[in-house]
Amino acid sequence: MLRYGNIEFLYVLAIIPLLILAIFLFNRWQRKSISKFGDPKLVLELIQNRSSYRKNIKSFLFIISIIFLIIGISNPQIGTKMEEVKREGVDLMIAIDLSHSMMAQDIKPNRLERAKQAISRLIDKLEGDRIGLVVFAGEAYVQLPITTDYSAAKLFLSTLNTSVIPTQGTKIASAIELCINSFDKDNSQNKAIILITDGENHDQDAVNSAQKAAEQNIFIHTLGMGLKKGGPIPIYNKYGPSSEFRKDKEGNIIITKLNETILREIAETGNGTYIRANNSKTGLSVLFEEINKMEKKEIGTMIFTNYKDRFQIFISLSLFFLILNLLILQRKNNWISNFNIFKS
Repeated sequence: MLRYGNIEFLYVLAIIPLLILAIFLFNRWQRKSISKFGDPKLVLELIQNRSSYRKNIKSFLFIISIIFLIIGISNPQIGTKMEEVKREGVDLMIAIDLSHSMMAQDIKPNRLERAKQAISRLIDKLEGDRIGLVVFAGEAYVQLPITTDYSAAKLFLSTLNTSVIPTQGTKIASAIELCINSFDKDNSQNKAIILITDGENHDQDAVNSAQKAAEQNIFIHTLGMGLKKGGPIPIYNKYGPSSEFRKDKEGNIIITKLNETILREIAETGNGTYIRANNSKTGLSVLFEEINKMEKKEIGTMIFTNYKDRFQIFISLSLFFLILNLLILQRKNNWISNFNIFKS
């Protein structure tokens, strides 16, 4: 079983495409600079020892060394044996709304980001509990099956945005039923669903689904994201929110408002608690108290243990490719210039 001791460093891999782009732009700048001295083909013939092939090889080796270095810093670890570990906790499924209305900025920086912050802080407080993620808008999907891997949960959480689900809407009923089906019915753990949404429900079955959960002794807590006065929904581009707002078919700016009525009804039917978030608090402490009120039962889980660090392998590979990069010169070697395989 593979895990990472410092999984957050894997985000640094995002610089690799930028690094490749920077090398490409630098090489193009070099070619343009050479062309200023005269005809490029003539100039290149005058620079007989210059090898574009070697230059590309050096760039490739440098990028590979950086990739291995980043993986090494993230500290890959391998579990060497399976053991049954006893733990006490509850099973939690978090359903988070990814509809466009969650981008409204009546709660700063916006409803979705504030919800993600609240979930992240909740995960930091969990001990022994299992957690899963369901995302929903016009449809509902399991983003993370129920697990005790909190690092993976936070990693999946950080990737959430409204583009994850192409079908818009707010089908709360589908999200609740998917959460119910995602629980392990064979264990006796107490179970709860945390529903995070602005409550702009476009179906009438949410309360019926909450009733199904209650019949299976699954609690439902609802966290309302938004203010009663509501706010417009900004249209985002690659730079962030623009000055444009979403409009209806008549061309009027859409104002999205928190629907507390449906969220209170779902929580009451699901034997849970309704909490409203605002700009000063997210209701996290209340939510955590409700979770702690639930009886935590012991359960045995087979997990990999005796993890061993493997960062040394990747750091060594990084140094190897870096040294190889330094040993290869950009100019041709005269003593092998007669061999066609090394000509470029």
